[in-house]
Amino acid sequence: MGAMVSLVAVLVLILIAYVGVKVLSLQALFGVFIPYLAVLTFFVGFILRILKWARVPVPFHIPTTCGQQKSLPWIHYSRIESPAGTWGVVVRMAMEVLLFRSLFRNLKTELHDGPKLAYGWEKWLWLGGFVFHWSFLIVLLRHLRFFTQPVPGFVKIMDAVDGFLQIGSPHLLMTGVTLLAAVTYLLIRRFYIPQVRYISLPADYFPLFLIFGIASTGILMRYFLKVDIIKVKELTLGLASLSPKVPDGIGAIFYVHIFLISTLFAYFPFSKLVHLGGVFLSPTRNLANNSRMKRHVNPWNYPVKVHTYEEYEEEFRDKMKMAGIPVEKDEPETAEADSEESEGKE
Repeated sequence: MGAMVSLVAVLVLILIAYVGVKVLSLQALFGVFIPYLAVLTFFVGFILRILKWARVPVPFHIPTTCGQQKSLPWIHYSRIESPAGTWGVVVRMAMEVLLFRSLFRNLKTELHDGPKLAYGWEKWLWLGGFVFHWSFLIVLLRHLRFFTQPVPGFVKIMDAVDGFLQIGSPHLLMTGVTLLAAVTYLLIRRFYIPQVRYISLPADYFPLFLIFGIASTGILMRYFLKVDIIKVKELTLGLASLSPKVPDGIGAIFYVHIFLISTLFAYFPFSKLVHLGGVFLSPTRNLANNSRMKRHVNPWNYPVKVHTYEEYEEEFRDKMKMAGIPVEKDEPETAEADSEESEGKE
């Protein structure tokens, strides 16, 4: 049900953009106003969400680790799995963000006849997520060639490496294909695995269908339903320089593509996709595992009246002495009597 709702929502978005441009001639709305509004929503919403998370106190020291903590000098500890300092945390976070290290070690759990609990290999999810995120990033950076003049050197290099196969005309860009393949795999996985399908909500399906639509319309524009690339760059350069101008003759498929991208940008801060920034604020990841070396005080603690040992001994000194329990401090009268007795013996 959730998948169907999300699919229908994306199809409605495509229909809105197509009818708005093809029938109502609202090129300025879909080519200028909506993209500006989407980018503004993205940055304001993303910053507010990060600031909200950053203000939340961390009441407990809860780094998630799977290695030996630093303790005695002769016990070897895991510098990355259980970092004791800042550099260890930086390396651990970098490997998590760039390589999805924890997802790589993920195992699937199955209950077999017996009953018997079994753990299985689960690297396909890591591979799908890895290819999806890196392909999306490279595609995003490649599109800087539409918003810059002259085009930065690193974008030219990235474009050349991405299309090194030189298949077809225009030449095939691999990340566009891998992005579409990866998002297709992630969608199929949600349909195919019963446990994943059971916990999936419309909020899980919608961004996948949306990105599928973005990748599909991008591939259609580049290889099949050609658009005037000169006029497209004229529009995008105008958007980047805050002096937008909508040229005539750009195909409707371009406005469908940019409308889907605008929807993704506007939806981003209010969705699970905002883990892009949230991963850096996760206390299970960004804290050093140094609880044996440094005391972590709960910031929510309030002053509490405690019964100190001195007060305890003051209250129960007589009973402690009668029971033969040593005390740290004698009563003044007892101390003076013991002193006079020792002098008399002398």
